[in-house]
Amino acid sequence: MRATLVLRSAVRPWLAQFSPGENILIAVSGGADSLALAASLQLEATDLAINLIPIIIDHGLQEGSAAIAEQTTQTLTKLGFHQIKIMKVDVEISDGLEASARRARYKAFDRALTEFAAPSIFLGHTLNDQAETVLLGLARGSGTRSLSGMAASSPDRKYLRPLLEVDRATTVASCAELGIDFWSDPHNENESFTRVKVRKNILPLMESELGPGITESLARSSRILREDADALDQLAAQFLASHPDLVIEEHTALTKAVRVRVLRSAIYALGAPAGTLTADHIAPVEAFVTSWKGQGEASLPGGVKVSRISGRLSLSRPI
Repeated sequence: MRATLVLRSAVRPWLAQFSPGENILIAVSGGADSLALAASLQLEATDLAINLIPIIIDHGLQEGSAAIAEQTTQTLTKLGFHQIKIMKVDVEISDGLEASARRARYKAFDRALTEFAAPSIFLGHTLNDQAETVLLGLARGSGTRSLSGMAASSPDRKYLRPLLEVDRATTVASCAELGIDFWSDPHNENESFTRVKVRKNILPLMESELGPGITESLARSSRILREDADALDQLAAQFLASHPDLVIEEHTALTKAVRVRVLRSAIYALGAPAGTLTADHIAPVEAFVTSWKGQGEASLPGGVKVSRISGRLSLSRPI
């Protein structure tokens, strides 16, 4: 039961943060990672009087998705869960299937948190997911924040990821130890998805050519970069709070690392979709501060427009 003990040790300190009687949610897809997470949480919560409620998202993107959700419900019932919620979601594909499905999924999580008056939902992302996320961020060129990967906890503590230092092989082994039959999503084999290419081709190639341990190294680098990014984000937030008018002269004294974060935060605050701004988006905006030559407005995701008017940055977005 070594793998299961590893998982139980990983979730134990997270459960200790909650009070008896609280509803706490678990996102379960039916795959090895989420079922192993649910099982370890259930084993650790036995004497804590916490109400663990699995949430199964049915995206309806594959034939038989309803049957998979029902099968997952049966598996969870065998594990001792009594209150299980299946949520069907409509995925509006606007910027790729992966991103659109993720957006729909997190909206469903937020609805479930409200419905059950729960403070948090556990997510089954692993060390491997973290390494993949870092490589995808590197490919996008989105900067330190993107390279820092996923946080173990969101700032509001809604989303908790206790398995970010546990690899996928351990979750699979735990399922085997506990006799859990899990579902293998065929999308995870479809190399038309960028993340699958990274998982099946890029990471194995790096392991082969550079030596073992690349996945762990990428995850470790993400933790270091997250600490740096958090510190810089804090400085940017403090500056933006005390200088909300985006006066050019006030921005020229900032280091580029802080200035870029100030600009990105202001643009997101106006309504640019979260996570969409790349270095290429920010460069022309920063040029209004550092390389002003009378250039015209910059057009950004979400319809945000930025221009330089009378010595300050002007941000607008159609209603």
